[in-house]
Parts: sequence; C-alpha cells; structure tokens
Amino acid sequence: MSENTALDRRRFLRAAGLAGAGLALPALAQERKPESVITEVQDWARNLGDGVQAHPYGMPSEYEKHVVRRDVEWLTAGRESSVNFTPLHELDGIITPNGLCFERHHSGIANIDPAKHRLMLNGLLDRQLVFTVDDIKRFPGRINKAYFLECAANSGMEWRGAQLNGCQFTHGMVHNVWYTGIPLKTLLDEAGIKTNGKWILAEGADAAGMTRSIPIEKALKDCMVAWAMNGEALRPEQGYPLRLVVPGWEGNMWVKWLRRIEVGDQPWHHREETSKYTDLLADGRARRFTWIMDAKSIVTNPSPQAPLKHKGPNVLTGIAWSGRGSVARVDVTTDGGKNWKGARLDGPVMPLSLARFYVDIDWNGQEMLIQSRVMDSSGYVQPTKDELRKVRGVNSIYHNNGIHTWLVRANGETENVEIS
Repeated sequence: MSENTALDRRRFLRAAGLAGAGLALPALAQERKPESVITEVQDWARNLGDGVQAHPYGMPSEYEKHVVRRDVEWLTAGRESSVNFTPLHELDGIITPNGLCFERHHSGIANIDPAKHRLMLNGLLDRQLVFTVDDIKRFPGRINKAYFLECAANSGMEWRGAQLNGCQFTHGMVHNVWYTGIPLKTLLDEAGIKTNGKWILAEGADAAGMTRSIPIEKALKDCMVAWAMNGEALRPEQGYPLRLVVPGWEGNMWVKWLRRIEVGDQPWHHREETSKYTDLLADGRARRFTWIMDAKSIVTNPSPQAPLKHKGPNVLTGIAWSGRGSVARVDVTTDGGKNWKGARLDGPVMPLSLARFYVDIDWNGQEMLIQSRVMDSSGYVQPTKDELRKVRGVNSIYHNNGIHTWLVRANGETENVEIS
C-alpha cells in the first residue's frame, strides 16, 4: 500500500467517525480461518429449488419461523377476547408486515363474505344510505396513507412497575401500515350531514357489536374507510372487508368489520367509552374521551428478546411515534439519563406514522441503562414514568407513554427494569 493510499484510508475512517470511536473495521471484517460453509459446496447450491408454483402466496423463509405474533395467556379472560403482540424486536424500518400486525379482538375474528357485507349511514343525515363494498371502492378520491395504530392499553401492564420482559409485550400493541381507502368525509358528504349532527357512532359487524363515539370534526378531518393495507386486502383480523381508520387516536376507535355509521347530536356513552377505555385516576375519578395517543418511543434492539451477542460495534435501534404530529427528534441514553445523545432518524418521517431511529454504539461489555425519549412536531416531550404517575397515579391501564428502561448486563442479557 502506498503512503498516499494509506493516508486516504485514514482520512476516510476519520470522516466516517470510525477511526477515533473504536469502530475500526477489523472488529467486523477480521480474517477468518477456512470454514466448511465456505470451502464446501452446500446443498442449496447442488440441487434445484422449488418451482414458482410451490408457493402461490409468498411466505417467509423457514429460518424466520420464530418471527411471529405472541400473546400473554393470563392477560385477558379468553383467546377470543385477547391480544396478539407485534414482534417489534424482529422488525426494522417503519412498515409492519401484514402477518405481524398486532391484533385485538372482543369476540374473536369475524369471517365476513364481502358480497354480503353492507355499510349503512343513518341518523342526522339528509339521506339514509347503504353501500356494498364494491360501491365504496368506486368512489373517486381514493387515498393511500401510512398511519400507526396503537391500542390505548399498550404498555398498560407497566403502570405499577416493570412486569413483562420483552418489547414485544411491553410495547407490541402497535403497528404501522399503508392504508388504502376513501375519506369518511366523502361518504358523509354524499349523505348530507344535518346542522345538528355533531358526533358519529361507528359500529362493527362482529359478535361484540363494537361501537365508539367520534366527534364530527375528527370524522371530517382525516378519518378513512379502508379496504386494503400494504397494497393487499385487509386481513380478517384487521377488519376485512372494511375498517375505520382514525389517525393518531386510540386503536379501539378504529372499528373493524365496519357496518354502520350513525350521525347524532351527542356521544352515545357505550361500554367502550365508559366502563372501558377511560383512565382511572388516584382519587377515583376517571378521565374519559382521551383519544389522542401521546408521543412515545421504545428501543427495540437491544431488548430482552434481542440481547447483545457481540462486543464492539453494535446498532441500537427503535421506533417513535406521536398522535399529535410527526416525530421531530429522538434522544437516547445508555447511562440511565445522565447523558443523552441525538439519534439518527432514517427513512420517511411522516405525520401520525412510526419513525425509525438508530444510534451506532461501541460496546465494551459495560452494563448499560438504555432509554429513548421522543419530541414531536408540537413540542411535546415524552415524560418519565414518575412524571406520569404524579399526575395520573397507578390505577389506569391506558395511555402509558412513559420513558422505558432496559438494563443490558455485562454478558449482553437484557432486562426490563425501572430506575428513579
């Protein structure tokens, strides 16, 4: 190697931030002894693989079969009224694959024949209308939007302290997909809202008869009636053939298997907005109509289900989101909040959508207390759990967006902990 070449290499390493940060290439690109996986021809290079008709609907590799949704058996009364959590620690980017989107049901998955499904609009309207699924798809003004959907109970088990050991279980009631549909406003304009129409009631076709009251302002602003996610039809567990999309607001309002929209002059105060999905405070009172999902973030790697396996260069990554706008910045600490460093946001950063952040670290085996903190475009900063508890107490199971802590031990194993 010439002197000029060596000098250029050092300049490149300095520019990349590697030379002085302990991230020099030999830790990753070290010379290895001959291995059989290199020196011997493997079976997949000797034989023909499956033909194009072997898998008419594409599936993940068999070596990724561990990447699945998982439930917590004791969390709900039965599997038909339960939650399946997104494996956040196995994903990257911002879009959740359809087969891994978290699911929450109140009476199991409705199996609906789209030819027999109808969407009715009634109440304080000039015209009472009924649409088939095909009718809905023929409307002009079709849109595609990427939005996060988060259950209000996401992180709910953590109000009283660290319980569930894995980000799939502490934060996995969230997913982010591209929805295809039409604005709900299009259908309401077709029906004509009477002047005293101030609220809508969205109703699902499942056996639970799911309903939620939504202010007319939100319904007309950005709500969608969607029939597709990530370019294909909604999955049955996500509301096939039609669902309501209520961007930035709690997932319970995104009524699946949507069959009816009623317009009224006041909220209906049904079960899901009285005995459920209200926030019980320390003094016994309850907050209601807490629709917006406040800014939140979580480090997904490392985490209990994704421990550190190697010393030296590692990538710390996670997701952030806000129901008030877009993610403006994310800070990360590895020492429990004594020092914070700005993370790098990568990929599209869109309003009411997940954002992906990264921090390149050089781990020497020292214990770390890892946290992330997001600030959104409105200026709202994610609070600590202690700050939340001072205002809300510990009786609620909803709207816990407090800063979360992972303890990385010297052997790379990672635990869910709390620090003051």
